[in-house]
Amino acid sequence: MSLNIGRIIGIPVRIHYTLWFVLLLIAWSLAEGYMPQHYPTLDRTTDWAIGIVSAIILFVSVFLHELSHSYIAKKNGLPIKRITLFFFGGVSEMGEEPKNPALEVRMAAAGPLTSFLIAIVLGGAWSLTVLVNGPNPGPLTPIIATLWYAALLNGVLGGFNLIPAFPLDGGRVLRGSLWNRSKNLLSATTNATRVSEAISLLMMAVGLFFVVFGDFVNGLWIIFLGWFIRSGAETSLRQTRLTESLAGVRVGDIMTRELLSVSPDATVQQLVSDYFLVHPHGGYPVISNGKLLGVVTMSSVRSIPREKRDFERVSQAMVPFERTITVNPTTSAIDALQIMAKNGVGRLVVMDGDKIAGMVTRGDLMKTMKARQELGMWDLSHS
Repeated sequence: MSLNIGRIIGIPVRIHYTLWFVLLLIAWSLAEGYMPQHYPTLDRTTDWAIGIVSAIILFVSVFLHELSHSYIAKKNGLPIKRITLFFFGGVSEMGEEPKNPALEVRMAAAGPLTSFLIAIVLGGAWSLTVLVNGPNPGPLTPIIATLWYAALLNGVLGGFNLIPAFPLDGGRVLRGSLWNRSKNLLSATTNATRVSEAISLLMMAVGLFFVVFGDFVNGLWIIFLGWFIRSGAETSLRQTRLTESLAGVRVGDIMTRELLSVSPDATVQQLVSDYFLVHPHGGYPVISNGKLLGVVTMSSVRSIPREKRDFERVSQAMVPFERTITVNPTTSAIDALQIMAKNGVGRLVVMDGDKIAGMVTRGDLMKTMKARQELGMWDLSHS
């Protein structure tokens, strides 16, 4: 659940709904807790104004943090699909992994360095404002409070992201360093994930200690952060294994070329009896005079009541060509898998120009991935 807010340097930018929650939480905690405690001379309206402005500054800071990752990636030829800002910061979704460990480290380090730079600038502005205002409360006190808290938030954002655990920037710096030493991306990812899991377990243990001894809210936060890191590390390892096992594989290498096709004039019952109950495939191209008209699948059949299957034609049940998702033989296996996931389909028609070349299914991709993993046929270009 994300809201698209536009593009910058050609990259779509989205806000996940959890970020709105965090911004509101920060504004509320400042207005109702931090400001009355540390700046009791300010009125309630000013407290809320400071809370809202601080939340906006955090939003801009998180965006600049993620934009720095994306800028380095694009500058080095890596495609960025989108930037999504969410609960713990954001993520720059890359179309592929960095080609070398040095690039991984530069990309990962750019985020925390940007946050620290923002903190230094805001801290410098805070110091200057304090000098102008003097030690006692004055007209610049609201600005002083805002600058101090914004600088603190950016420092915390940069420091938190330097924790050497996936999916944080520090975890990517760690993986890049291990990759540089071992010359093997998968091994580096595996070892970085182990470190991440150890850190996450330690954090959850500390959080539980806080909960037991009365600091319930902070304890829950720490436990949640530990869970977040553990989950992110495991996801990163699975993604790397998937990417490495299918790297270099094209759809044309694994697609089914000799296809069983269905006539658009066949009844749905004939399709069931002669195809789905006889052959192992879950979908078939519908072809007439050598032209692809669409694809018919088991889900297409399920949408037809049983009492109508003797009369309904395949042409009425199929997904027409205009809505059929196609790829070409040179499409990478990874891209094909992502297309299937994005569109909620289990198979893709492979077109070579205006001719059907074959079909590739999720099962084909999973079978290839499993075989290459078991045979140790990882991509060596990252080694």
